[in-house]
Amino acid sequence: MTSSARLSTSILLTCAAIGVATGVLQIAAGAISIPVSATLPVLYGLVLGVHVLPGVIAQELLRAPWVALLTHVMAALVASAITPLWIGRYIGTALLIGGLQELIAAATRYRRWEAWRFFLSAIIVGVVIAVAIWFAADVTRFPLWGQILYVALFILGPVAWTAVGLAIGRALRRAGVPRRRQG
Repeated sequence: MTSSARLSTSILLTCAAIGVATGVLQIAAGAISIPVSATLPVLYGLVLGVHVLPGVIAQELLRAPWVALLTHVMAALVASAITPLWIGRYIGTALLIGGLQELIAAATRYRRWEAWRFFLSAIIVGVVIAVAIWFAADVTRFPLWGQILYVALFILGPVAWTAVGLAIGRALRRAGVPRRRQG
C-alpha cells in the first residue's frame, strides 16, 4: 500500500469518533423502530434513514477513500455492543450503505464532494432499501396511497438525514476537525 493509500491515525480516530456517535443514534433508531413499525409502519423509512449518517459525516469531513465504509462498520459495532441480537442487521446495513456511499464517491474518483453527490447517494440508498423492504414488509397490504408514501419516505429519510450529516460534517470542518499534519 502506498503512503497516499494508507489511512492515517488521525483519520482512523476521527472515523472511530464519528462511528461511536452515530452508533449511539443507531441504537436509538433501533429502539424506536419496533414501536414505529407496529403503530405507524409507513414512517419506518424516516427512522431507518439515520443509517446514512456515519458515511455522510465521514466523507464530508475527511473527503478520503474508505472513510464511509470504515465509519459505518465502527457505528455498527457500537450499536451491536448494546444490541448484540441485531449484529447481523447492523453489520449488513453498514456494509450495504457504506459500500454504496463508497461506490458513488469512487465513481467520481473521490474528487467530487459537492452536496449533489451526497444527495444522489442518499436517493440510491433509499431506493435500494425501499425495494428490499417492499418485499420483506409486504407493503402491498397498504392501500395504494400508503404504498406510495412508504416508498417515498424510504427515499426521503436518507435524503433528510444526509442533509443533517452534511451540516454536521461542515460544522466539524469549520471547527478545525480534522487537523492536517504540517509537513
